[in-house]
Amino acid sequence: MRGYASAGSGAAAGSRGEAGGKPSGGHGTSKSGPGKAAPGLHLVATPIGNLGDISARAVATLAGVDLIACEDTRVTGKLLVLLGIKATLTPYHEHNAERARPALLARLRGGGAVALASDAGTPLLSDPGYRLVRACLAENIPVTSVPGPSALLPALQLSGLPCDRFLFAGFLPAKSGARRKSLGELAAAPATLVFYESPRRLADSLADMAATLGPREAAVARELTKLHEEVRRGPLAELAAHYAGSGPPRGEVTVVVGPPGAPAPPDAGEIDAMLARALTAHGVREAAAQVAAATGLSRRALYARALALRGGGNR
Repeated sequence: MRGYASAGSGAAAGSRGEAGGKPSGGHGTSKSGPGKAAPGLHLVATPIGNLGDISARAVATLAGVDLIACEDTRVTGKLLVLLGIKATLTPYHEHNAERARPALLARLRGGGAVALASDAGTPLLSDPGYRLVRACLAENIPVTSVPGPSALLPALQLSGLPCDRFLFAGFLPAKSGARRKSLGELAAAPATLVFYESPRRLADSLADMAATLGPREAAVARELTKLHEEVRRGPLAELAAHYAGSGPPRGEVTVVVGPPGAPAPPDAGEIDAMLARALTAHGVREAAAQVAAATGLSRRALYARALALRGGGNR
């Protein structure tokens, strides 16, 4: 059960009871009045830990929709109690989505306002909802995002790794062979990699990352925005050894892995071979320009070397 921390205190608060009674299959009474949310599907981001991260718009939307579809009605119910909101809840998760989606779509076709919320964070990021959004778009049902918290961006910010280009890969496969295959497909991506991971698989996943991706810098972020927030940074192999020894950590885990390092510059022999190949079809100046473009080396230095290889002849 995910706990929510009160704003500014980090202390767990609230109860685990349902808000507004038992989960409903979507037959609650429609709301009306100035607080009523617009018809359509509202994707509502909810706090990943600290209740103070909920936005005013998210509160208004959750209070104004006819129905809230959520992964776990107990978790969302606890959040609503803390916010003082009474609402009708219905479960929508990976195990019941195929059965639950038709009822949600029928409600939306009838002009209902439905919110989709994950247990915590932003819906659709490694949470159910993608197919519901696609179905709504196919039927021209309005879809609105109410943006807000997500573990992805805070982990990236706190990692100390490059943030200008990143690739979010969600959860890796549970088994090592499939996990290494997935990592191999990502190894050459010129970007920081971000993963969600189960605490109990963390050490094994880090070991597979070290074996597949090489000696990259990484960070493991857990319990983000909560009292015991922690970000541990270091090489992948070092992090794998730490968690293998300390055991699975508590809380939600996000792993951030630095991009691949720049390839080693070619040595003198490789440069001569590249220039020799270029010189078979081009003059010295063009050959030097081509090798400079391929390697990032100085065109002037390459021109001098190409001239020497050519024996001072045709330029």
